[in-house]
Amino acid sequence: MNEPILIVDDDPSIANLIEIYLVNEGYSVMKANNGKEALELLKRKDARLVILDVMMPGLDGLEVCRQIRVDRAVPILMLSAKAEDMDKIMGLMTGADDYMVKPFNPLELLARVRSLIRRAYGLNAKSNRSRGANVITFDSLEIDRDTHTVTVDGKPVHLTSIEFGILHYLASSPGRVFSAEAIYEHVWNEPYSPTYTTVMVHISKLRDKLESESGQKWIQTVWGVGYKFDR
Repeated sequence: MNEPILIVDDDPSIANLIEIYLVNEGYSVMKANNGKEALELLKRKDARLVILDVMMPGLDGLEVCRQIRVDRAVPILMLSAKAEDMDKIMGLMTGADDYMVKPFNPLELLARVRSLIRRAYGLNAKSNRSRGANVITFDSLEIDRDTHTVTVDGKPVHLTSIEFGILHYLASSPGRVFSAEAIYEHVWNEPYSPTYTTVMVHISKLRDKLESESGQKWIQTVWGVGYKFDR
């Protein structure tokens, strides 16, 4: 059986509502009503995905997300009552894969959950192609589609599923410029959102991780057009 989905929310009515929809969809569920409890749970058990509320007493969702990202790449879907772009950016900058504003449509939440899980784990499946066909190498950088891993000089670079998807997409066509719209629709596998911040923030995090390990600026911004992988 797949690992359960962890719901972290101090509002029992919201946590219970999400649980009902997830269980009806065939998922198993763990629940925590605060950040400390969530982190303790994750020390003992693995989760396939975390649904994390931002506004909680004690450890808020942003800090919980930061601590999870120290050693885990589990997909994180953040929930918040705040709709401002800066709040979304903060959530994504701390390592969240996606962000939804309360109140939300439970069916949309299910769609986001399915998409995040498919993106995070679907790429791990072995294909009929040889390993060489699924490994992209540029100097010290190696991107392995089969194992969903990235290394620089043999050392692992810990990326979220979104970051890996963006890197693989850009590196598959080095030198080609991709618009934010094209990146979003390919990696998120859904129609483009009118806001540019989501793609921008994930690329910023991806750049920081790659540059801190390699010292090279692999991903370039082409102002007014989009982004490209520069070998």
